[in-house]
Amino acid sequence: MADVNPSALGARAEAMIKALAPVSSEPDKLVRLFLSAEHRRAADLVAQWMREAGMNVTEDALGTVRGRIGEGPRLLIGSHLDSVVDGGNYDGPLGVIAGIVAVGHFGSKPPIPIDVLAFGDEEGSRFPSTYASSSACVGVFDFETLRLADRNGMTLAEALQAYGKNPGDIAKAAYAAGEAAGYVEVHIEQGPLLEAANQALGVVTGIVGQSRWRTIVTGEAGHAGTVPMTMRRDAMAGAAEMALAVERIGSAGDQMVATVGRIEAKPGATNIIPGQVVFTVDLRCMDDKIRHAAVTQFENEARRIAAARKLEVEFEHFHDTPAAACDPVLQDKIAASIGDVGGRDIRMPSGAGHDAQMMARLCPSVMLFVRCRGGISHNPAEYASPADMGLAVAALIKFIDGFKPKD
Repeated sequence: MADVNPSALGARAEAMIKALAPVSSEPDKLVRLFLSAEHRRAADLVAQWMREAGMNVTEDALGTVRGRIGEGPRLLIGSHLDSVVDGGNYDGPLGVIAGIVAVGHFGSKPPIPIDVLAFGDEEGSRFPSTYASSSACVGVFDFETLRLADRNGMTLAEALQAYGKNPGDIAKAAYAAGEAAGYVEVHIEQGPLLEAANQALGVVTGIVGQSRWRTIVTGEAGHAGTVPMTMRRDAMAGAAEMALAVERIGSAGDQMVATVGRIEAKPGATNIIPGQVVFTVDLRCMDDKIRHAAVTQFENEARRIAAARKLEVEFEHFHDTPAAACDPVLQDKIAASIGDVGGRDIRMPSGAGHDAQMMARLCPSVMLFVRCRGGISHNPAEYASPADMGLAVAALIKFIDGFKPKD
């Protein structure tokens, strides 16, 4: 094995990030949605890099690109290729690229069998679901997801068929028992803690649980000029009060965050009192018991507000993912690898969801965080330096070199 050269590794990773960045449905911003033409182009480019690194490449029924090298129980290294709308270039692709560069470093002969996985549906930007790709690898894909539709009315099943896949083959994507010895994901931190500590790398202790739902508030549309304030059933005013309840509940403890991310008033005219408002809530916490209690608290608050304003309220839950702890043994091994490249043992939970959260159901899993400038993510300003990326790949190489399937 050649000596580890973080500078060269970082330069290689940066070149690949830049090559992937223009693969977008819009010329002036990054939009790369699951099962889109852009997903196809990105997957093909990644597959080419995998082959150049000496891997055999396949693609499963959910579009996950798999680069495989070696036989027997294997270490899985992965992340995702899809983006949020107007996102950044490092969220997701860095983890895929880190795996490819690490395998290539070993001259296509790593010390253990490895699969590098490029998932396509981590962000949930196209369909109202997440982790469809990784859930298929784990063998827990929810087939009801196939009925979900994007904003254009195309269902996931239809999109898969248009992408050239057969939904009937999804079960074949699952790893066999004992085939996966561990999973590691390299990802930008998406937060400011590493930058504040002046450290490039950190160890993830766990990933927060998430609840997402739509709240539908129904009142009565009316003329904005003729209905007295005291006689209105204004769905927007009720929704606004409920949104403040989301903020209050999410602020109740340091373990939790809550966000109203999308809101739509109908009929949406300047001179009409809104008759219906639909808004989404995203609530996250490391403690699932606290999270579920907070969801119940919000629903009770929303019903109280609706009753006081003579409104109706409904809830449509479309995402519930439990918190996932990273494997303690693998945390220590990642920490040791960070130490080998000159870093400190900094550990932190992840407030963002990741495919590692799903993969932890399959095998021991861990994440390596990489400092990102300003803690900015889901934003075109997202940035990780070549130097930091090089240290991350170097630490991943050290981790691979010390990993044993029995771990």
